[in-house]
Amino acid sequence: MPRVIVIGAGAAGTMAAIFAARGGANTVLLERTKDGGRKILISGGGRCNVLPSKLDESRYVTDSSPNTLRKILRAWPLAEQIAFFEQDVGIPLEEEVESAKLFPASHKARDVRDGLLELARHSGVRLQFDTRVTGIARDGNEWVVSVDNDVPLRADRVIVATGGLSVPNTGSDGAGLNMLAALGHTLHPTYAALTPVCTEDSTFADLSGISLRVSLTATSAARRATASGGFLFTHRGYSGPSVLNVSHVTVRAKNEASSAATIAVQWTAHDEAAWGTLLQPHGSRQVSSVVRGELPDRLADVLLAQAQVEPTRKLAELTREERRRLIDTLVRGPLPWRGDEGYKKAEVMGGGVRLSDIDPRTMESRVQPGLYLCGEVLDAFGPIGGYNFLWAWVTGRAAGVAASS
Repeated sequence: MPRVIVIGAGAAGTMAAIFAARGGANTVLLERTKDGGRKILISGGGRCNVLPSKLDESRYVTDSSPNTLRKILRAWPLAEQIAFFEQDVGIPLEEEVESAKLFPASHKARDVRDGLLELARHSGVRLQFDTRVTGIARDGNEWVVSVDNDVPLRADRVIVATGGLSVPNTGSDGAGLNMLAALGHTLHPTYAALTPVCTEDSTFADLSGISLRVSLTATSAARRATASGGFLFTHRGYSGPSVLNVSHVTVRAKNEASSAATIAVQWTAHDEAAWGTLLQPHGSRQVSSVVRGELPDRLADVLLAQAQVEPTRKLAELTREERRRLIDTLVRGPLPWRGDEGYKKAEVMGGGVRLSDIDPRTMESRVQPGLYLCGEVLDAFGPIGGYNFLWAWVTGRAAGVAASS
């Protein structure tokens, strides 16, 4: 019976421990916090978006091989993951059709965290909380895992699921990444991803609290990302799924210094042709009434000012140049930005251990045999909507199954 130590009782680590124990391994799950799974508890506004209802592999972001990423994702089909949660964990899932997300029917994230930990215990996993791992080293055919204020633990195989750098108050401090680098793994540059964007520009300063659905395109010299969905003006800038899903472009442009990035907004579902029809130069309607009919009043007024169009002007009075400026603003308007909320508010970390350092079938390190990696330490993340939990479940399961064999 192989001895397996799993480091980190988050989504990926708990899944890895379950499948290692099910595979017959003597499994110990180490967790630095007193309860584990804290990102599960805060996800989805406390409801936990367990999975997407459908999977688009192209929406993942990685600096590693997209082909390797696809191989990993396909190892555990979405339908089988849904069945695992509903049948094995005992948590019925409900689809939120508008957002294509799957939540527990109870809409309680705690049910997901507690259900996974209970299944781990039932499968034979020994959970050890309040245990901070300080080092991982090979000693002959064994692995030695050093912990704070206790004797080192020994195992035949070790699974590292220590997470990244996002939301540090949940226990993610990057220690696992440092250990993996010390063991010879190559890390692609890490950065905050799915994080709110900040601005010091006064254009939209008085719109805090206004929300709507938009389409965004973030562009830099090296990258481009598009997203549609909820958008929220905040007192510091912008948030909402559409913003979070393109934020990695601006974050990386800022981090790299040599690159600049822009964000363009399509403020409604109307494209250029549709707005051209709405703003046809006839009739006595004021242009403000047309734009306000499609957007929140205060935002409409700001956009008219941004386009340098007098709101009281009648449609028939608009010049061709004024109409062009207004349509440009409504369809591809500039969204001024300066920075971001960083790891404190980031849903995930981008970058991490390059995927070529692991076997995509088993998650075993090609650098250190007997060491397995899963979850956020690996160089991949997906958009809002259960994609990052899916990555945790898939990689955790693969590591657990392989480590126990």
